[in-house]
Amino acid sequence: MKCKKGFYWFVILCFANLSFVANAQNSSVVLKNGWQFRQEKTVKWNAATVPGEVHTDLLNNKLIPDPYYRDNEKKLQWIEKKNWEYKTSFQISAEILKRKNTELVFDGLDTYATVYLNGKLVLKANNMFRQWRVDVKKYLHPGTNKLVVVFLSAQNVVDLLAKKDLPFVIPDNPRLYVRKAQYHFGWDWGPKFTTCGIWKEVRLETFDEKTPEKPYVLNRKIELVQQPDSLGKSFYFKIDDKPVYMKGANYIPSDAFLSRVTKKEYEKVISMAKDANMNMLRVWGGGIYEDDYFYDLCDKYGINVWQDFMFAGTMVPGDKAFFDNVKEEVQYQVKRLRHHPSIVLWCGNNESDEAFKNWGWQKSMNMSKQDSTRLWKDYVRLFQDSIPKWVKEVDNKRPYISSSPLFGWGKEKSITEGDSHYWGTWWGLEDIEVVKNKTGRFVSEYGMQAMPNYSSIEKFTSPEDRYLFSDVLKAHQKAGKGFTKLNSYLNRYFIDSTKVKNMKVADYTYLTQCLQHYSLKNIIGIHRSKAPYNMGTLVWQLNDCWPVASWSVTDYYNRQPKAAWYAMREAYRDDKTPEIDLTRPIDLKLENPKITWTIKGNEIIIKALKPAKYVYVEIKGYEGKLTDNYMDLKAGEEMKLSFEGKITKPIITVMSLYDVINRYK
Repeated sequence: MKCKKGFYWFVILCFANLSFVANAQNSSVVLKNGWQFRQEKTVKWNAATVPGEVHTDLLNNKLIPDPYYRDNEKKLQWIEKKNWEYKTSFQISAEILKRKNTELVFDGLDTYATVYLNGKLVLKANNMFRQWRVDVKKYLHPGTNKLVVVFLSAQNVVDLLAKKDLPFVIPDNPRLYVRKAQYHFGWDWGPKFTTCGIWKEVRLETFDEKTPEKPYVLNRKIELVQQPDSLGKSFYFKIDDKPVYMKGANYIPSDAFLSRVTKKEYEKVISMAKDANMNMLRVWGGGIYEDDYFYDLCDKYGINVWQDFMFAGTMVPGDKAFFDNVKEEVQYQVKRLRHHPSIVLWCGNNESDEAFKNWGWQKSMNMSKQDSTRLWKDYVRLFQDSIPKWVKEVDNKRPYISSSPLFGWGKEKSITEGDSHYWGTWWGLEDIEVVKNKTGRFVSEYGMQAMPNYSSIEKFTSPEDRYLFSDVLKAHQKAGKGFTKLNSYLNRYFIDSTKVKNMKVADYTYLTQCLQHYSLKNIIGIHRSKAPYNMGTLVWQLNDCWPVASWSVTDYYNRQPKAAWYAMREAYRDDKTPEIDLTRPIDLKLENPKITWTIKGNEIIIKALKPAKYVYVEIKGYEGKLTDNYMDLKAGEEMKLSFEGKITKPIITVMSLYDVINRYK
């Protein structure tokens, strides 16, 4: 739920089709229940949930299988090619209609929507990120009123728009034409479920006069310092005149289906950031402007927010209609969010600047000089001229940058000025040790992949899928050459790659998580050792939107920690210097640590007779997080781990790096 400032009314959850909140001047009617949906021009209507989306409505009606199970994703692509209709009816009293004004308000329509009230066209929407408000007093009557929303296929629309522009091509995907969450079109960690639906609250507001907006107050001073120095140009945040080293991660939407991201889910995800000693999250530009509750939690826990506008890795159309649409979006979202003290930066886009300069579009698309010039001029006009002006009109208290980063990771300047997305490790297949010489002023993206927790793999696979590298496992690995890259790093740091093909999936999962743990522990340690030259380290990424092999440090299911989360928690502590240990585990002479363990209450007491690396403890079926995991034990050392709640007859597995490596000798 969102708090709407500037009105006397407010919204409450309704238990019937309508919910009224009224005073002498105004009232609000939430249209939550009684919704139905169908594929356009078909006969049967089914129950729908609002807020929601078509995929979850189909699933709830058992009309499709679980989209995340096995390779069901590819079997459900037909959904995005269809148009869908939603309808409901509601009662309005004559008394309510005596008010001077009645507006129909949609806080979020995804995305190309046509709205009819009592058979009359009242609204056409084309932006997922805008609030849509229309005067409908003349269309309403006492008694039963009928509301219909028709959604066009966003994929079909953008394909037609791209075709219409030919031979002019805007790189690099038709998704750029639509103001919709870009990750819905697929990403290198996410599925392609191009949704539609009424994804936020819809209501009727009746009033005689609107109360003028009150100016917002920001009770802290926020600065982004970018000053030339002897080594290049600084990039750091000052809060209330004090430089702050930012430790954190990138945040993506927590589900491919946004209606599933409840308050409880937000609490799980943000608590994982807080508990890992983070003080910054970057809301990445291919997702959404998050719900107010996300920012409420960041406000509460002292987590600063780097807020991208919702553009990622593409150029943009330059027509007036597109710019006007973006202006409405930007100013609505900034006004909605500006009262959150956690937000410390507005950023125009993710990687569009460096993409145009470094990703080879001009050559791969055989782009003419005239088209290239046109694209760059439109880019500059939007991100360097227009958006900063639009932001300043409604929030002049926060810094703005046009893009993240300004220089690609292969450019020398990416190390000496601005923020850096350093993907030499992973994408460039560079050794982890290279970070010692390639740490930028503020590293806002970097990471290492790992498999999801094995308990997750068991959920999205059937037993016959659980071998390397099955089609189903490949369907949950979206990164280009993802397994090849993982195997390259495993070969250098953990085990001869010729042995990988014979591994059980559970063992492979364990080793990839150890790899991610090793990588992030050392990279964060190196970054922090370079302060004040380096003043920020944001891991890619905190969370997942479905079960997948990715760079996330937490799992999709129950937001459980992966191995690297424990490494980050330790490396982000402020009470001690982060440890850097670049000894490659493959070079260690491992001995059988002969680990023993006992349970007392909600504690697991572990002891090793000889040194043990990456000791992993699993409680079958446990959905919480242990106080520690993937830890090293010294000879004779005893360690106590605790778990939450009571577990009857727990089934516990304990293993170390020695156990896994020894199985494949």
